[in-house]
Amino acid sequence: MLPTKTSAEVGELFFFKLGRLWQQFKQESLAFKFICGYLFVEYFRPQTIYPALDILPWAQFFLGGALMFTVMDKQARLAFSAVHFWMLMWVIVIYSSFLVAFNVSWSLDKQIFFIQWVIVFFIISMLVTTRARFYLFFMVFMICGFKIALGTTRIWVMRGFSFTTWGLAGPSGYFQNSGELAILMLTLLPISYYLWVAHRHSLPRFEKLFLTLCMVCPFLTIIGSSSRGGQLAMLVQLGIMFHRQIFKPKIMVSVAIIGALGFAVLPDEQKERFSGIGTDKTSQQRILYWENGWEMIKDHPVLGVGYYNFIPYYNTYYSEDIVDRRKSAELPHNIFIQVGTDAGFLGLFVFVILICLSLFKRLPDKDRYPIEYSIMRGLRMGTLGFLIAGQFVTVTYYPFLWMNLALQCAISVACQSKPAVPRMNQRRAAIEDSPDGEQQAEGRTTR
Repeated sequence: MLPTKTSAEVGELFFFKLGRLWQQFKQESLAFKFICGYLFVEYFRPQTIYPALDILPWAQFFLGGALMFTVMDKQARLAFSAVHFWMLMWVIVIYSSFLVAFNVSWSLDKQIFFIQWVIVFFIISMLVTTRARFYLFFMVFMICGFKIALGTTRIWVMRGFSFTTWGLAGPSGYFQNSGELAILMLTLLPISYYLWVAHRHSLPRFEKLFLTLCMVCPFLTIIGSSSRGGQLAMLVQLGIMFHRQIFKPKIMVSVAIIGALGFAVLPDEQKERFSGIGTDKTSQQRILYWENGWEMIKDHPVLGVGYYNFIPYYNTYYSEDIVDRRKSAELPHNIFIQVGTDAGFLGLFVFVILICLSLFKRLPDKDRYPIEYSIMRGLRMGTLGFLIAGQFVTVTYYPFLWMNLALQCAISVACQSKPAVPRMNQRRAAIEDSPDGEQQAEGRTTR
């Protein structure tokens, strides 16, 4: 099988050729199907929609199955990269912080929150090794994200774009809180945009409409989420995505119209939240968390106060800096303060490197891999959204960065992999690759 054939197969899957996607999925290995199943139950959450299905720990079931069947997958391989190395350094630093933890029981109880994403990352990078596999896995990710975006947009529209203190809530799990929901949308929006810009002229009408909805629904969900960090991150993303066209008359008019519409549907209460930044109780408490968190890092510079020990340490030494005295301390609402207090400057160093590896991941060749090129651009922009919104929420051990890294590594491996030669042609290929292969092939032709 020649490389052009593999490229054509990926083209046949793009964008939403559901029948062809299903046929390709059925041909894949059991391990790959299990990792897709894991992504589906973790993001789509069918066990939440239909409680009758909630009879097993589905995420653990599918992840365990993927790990077990990986040894039987002939296409599974580990292409060790800089990201893999720094992920291992991340594990070493976090577990080292257990040794100096203020309350090690908190570290032990919460260790699954970080180690699961390391495991998920390595399994994905081992199994998603071809272009077809990457696109199938990506479409599971895309469809699950779109389902959440469509559902939350519908809820906001049905309640008349009204404001609620909780914003919009996603399915139970990692995206239930409005802040985390907004960050998921910050990944889906740029991916959809770059795919739409690059491929809109070649897509059928239905697929173009679907891809358009994959941009519109995340945009509306972020606005309706009431997440100031998410909305700020989206503004930065839009500014970067349109920076070359922003001064063209057409684009300026479009941006003005979209901005006016966005401002019109933005509830008055949300506008007041922006005007009250730094003075409302929520902002005051977060500022105290950041200031005291920085003091914790300076007092424990090497490995922090211990993984997930911000809360017990804060309750012990900074209890007077809790605005609502009826409550206990919360997590610091900032990814860098969280990592710094968890694992000191060593942890921050590794964490920053991982973010930079995602932000500056090399793009695939645009001409040879146009689909992967567009997706990689969107993933890098999604990491930027995570970085900005993460200054206001505690999402270090949520899937955003780790899933982006896994998808980016999968793209790199898939675009470098050579398609397998069908068995019936393997012997002929081996002969023709030998020094006298051409003469042997000519001899067979003559006979």
